[in-house]
Amino acid sequence: MFRTRSFAAILLGGVLAALPAFSQEGGRSDATVQAFGSFVKTTTDNGVQQGATNSGGVLASYRFFFSNNHGVEVNYGYSRNTQTYGLAAGPLGVNSNQHEVSAAYVYRHVVRHFTPFVEAGVGGLVFAPRDAPGASTQTRAAFVYGGGADFNITKRIFARAEYRGLVYNSPTFDLTSALGADRVTHRAEPSIGFGYRF
Repeated sequence: MFRTRSFAAILLGGVLAALPAFSQEGGRSDATVQAFGSFVKTTTDNGVQQGATNSGGVLASYRFFFSNNHGVEVNYGYSRNTQTYGLAAGPLGVNSNQHEVSAAYVYRHVVRHFTPFVEAGVGGLVFAPRDAPGASTQTRAAFVYGGGADFNITKRIFARAEYRGLVYNSPTFDLTSALGADRVTHRAEPSIGFGYRF
């Protein structure tokens, strides 16, 4: 748990410390809260199938734009699902809490009533088992990409529809039976929510 908090603090601190270097007159911030779906690709490698149950979660984001088009964002997301492994000894499922922390570059194009955007960055996924004796919490680095649009409701309040994809190495929770079952996988996260500009 200490490693998880340290990783998140270092990542967020580094991004926030860099913001003043990018700031110029006319910069703008926004914050959003979104509900997302989590859909992990099922893969088979060396006869072992690995995947996860579909689930949902919540994502909080903060963005800072240092020009009309260019900005950065930091995100924190939380979800739960069951990681599944089709092992030779039989199927294995590990229920886990999942925390994601990421930072990304954002490019947007402001239009009168809505603002489309694309993003790319890096982050980490923390998989914390809930009810699996002998399973350990694991952190995985992730590449994050996505796009979407903000739709103005008022001058400051908007709705955000977004798709994010995360590419990472799947967890094994250091379980003896699952060692070697990890592989590069993909998580799709479509989301919708509301935000506030300030």
